[in-house]
Amino acid sequence: MPEVNNFAELEVLLDKCQAALSYRFHDIELLAMCLTHASSARTRLHSNERLEFFGDAVLGLVVCEALYHRFPEAAEGELTRIKSIVVSRATCATMASRVHLEEFVLVGKGLDHGGHIPLSILAGTFEGLIAGIYLDGGLEAARTFLMPLLDPEIESSAATLHMQNFKSLLQHIAQKKLGATPIYRVLDERGPDHSKVFHISAVIAGRVFPAAWGANKKEAEQTAAQHALEELLGEDAAQGQPVSTAAESPSVEPEMSQSSEANAASVQDATSTAELEPFGFGVDHS
Repeated sequence: MPEVNNFAELEVLLDKCQAALSYRFHDIELLAMCLTHASSARTRLHSNERLEFFGDAVLGLVVCEALYHRFPEAAEGELTRIKSIVVSRATCATMASRVHLEEFVLVGKGLDHGGHIPLSILAGTFEGLIAGIYLDGGLEAARTFLMPLLDPEIESSAATLHMQNFKSLLQHIAQKKLGATPIYRVLDERGPDHSKVFHISAVIAGRVFPAAWGANKKEAEQTAAQHALEELLGEDAAQGQPVSTAAESPSVEPEMSQSSEANAASVQDATSTAELEPFGFGVDHS
């Protein structure tokens, strides 16, 4: 926590904060309020609590707009799941740390644990800053400040969600096509205990599908499920059958590797037939 004993020191602090944010406030008193936690304010109305309330809504608007344009074929449910991760307290605290906000937050001495600011306070102050920038410079200023911070969080959240989709989609297709539930067999594991890699294959009704390596079992199982999907759907395509086995599939769609373009097309056909919510296809990264 910064130590501010007079107005001159506060001016220096605010100037450094604006440099870190890459945004210059027209109303410098507004910035000071954005950084003032209730524990160091004369009254709660002089703290950033009201700004935090407002900033939460501005953050939600910017995130929703970004998701709407970035994932034009994703359904509302998938967009909501990504948004819930991106606007979470944990993500806000992460973004706050990336602009070194902990160096500028004004908190009472009781909350300064050896210079460490609680993450909940960092997250709240970050939301307050969003509101401050919006009030000071408008929506475009808030968007310009936020998007470089949000972009990696959106990509990471979307990747996390569709990494969960391969196994779900394979289970549904396997039950419809083969009448069995996939199991995952560890074929090999290598490396020291703290850094093992695993070689795992999907097995459905005794049929072993191409195996995959992963940095952990979960990752290897997801890739193995992807391989099994490519093979099953590729067979349907080769036989001229309509790839419609996912007609009642959950709202998921896998992102396929470039090395399997033919099978990837089959997976895309299956997921579009099933009205699945895509993340690997039709995504606008501009």
